[in-house]
Amino acid sequence: MELSFTGNPKAQGRDPDVCIVTCALTGVLANRKQNPGIPYTPVEIAEEARRAYEAGASVVHIHARNDDGSPTFEPKTFAAIEREVRARCPVLLNLSTGTLFDDVSQQVAYLTEVRPEIGALNMGTMNYSKYSRQRKSFVFDMVFPNTYEKITKLLRAMNDAGVKPELECFDSGHTQGVWPLLDMGLLAPPLQFSFIVGVLGGIPGEVESLQLQTKIMPQGSEWECIAISHGHWRMLAAAAVMGGNVRTGLEDHLYMPDGAMAASNGAMVEQAVALVRGIGRRPATVEEARAILGVGAQT
Repeated sequence: MELSFTGNPKAQGRDPDVCIVTCALTGVLANRKQNPGIPYTPVEIAEEARRAYEAGASVVHIHARNDDGSPTFEPKTFAAIEREVRARCPVLLNLSTGTLFDDVSQQVAYLTEVRPEIGALNMGTMNYSKYSRQRKSFVFDMVFPNTYEKITKLLRAMNDAGVKPELECFDSGHTQGVWPLLDMGLLAPPLQFSFIVGVLGGIPGEVESLQLQTKIMPQGSEWECIAISHGHWRMLAAAAVMGGNVRTGLEDHLYMPDGAMAASNGAMVEQAVALVRGIGRRPATVEEARAILGVGAQT
């Protein structure tokens, strides 16, 4: 029986059997004490990008780190990562622009200099927290501010640099809230959404969450599921069955489905590809991902 809902990829005139697999290589929060496979340096990140590509990913999502593992937004570091990745494989680059600060000048600088195919764009303010049931206390508790002023600065930079915005929505209000940007002409369909589930302060990791988000998004949009921590693999399976794309990697989760610690991003991509193939779909090639997402060739 064919799925019938807004997120059906057949509505976009593309092969519904093709699934874009993205790998989020490192993030900003997890460290090697939690998983020794997390890359820090540009060379280490590029090697993980290569492993992910060889395992079947067509896109890699990248945060930059200093050599000690601390996060950085230095444009020169993103440029170094880009050079190292391009020297190893043709995977599409998706650079994070997430920051707790209102000043996005560094993000604008590396988008302009590196010109990745895709730029992640957080679409709304939220509580961003982690709670420990064992300790009965919060591991961290912060506000992740993403005002429209901040969003439009980043979006204008992406438009000027020819970077495809990936609209990261942690809740249904973030998805509904894209309409002013469409009205202003800063966004143009077809849109690319990432629906993040499982973050405390955001929408829960339930199939109904994806059903709601794909109902709210504009008709014909492309979408993927980002499932954080527990429930990661179940939610990727749900998204794949629903016709969406999937993202895995050490930014999102540290374990394989059997509970063993993931040895690398490549191992996680191998599992995601097996999941996709197991339901009768197949991972997109880089060129297929370019066509589906509407991004041009690297210049």
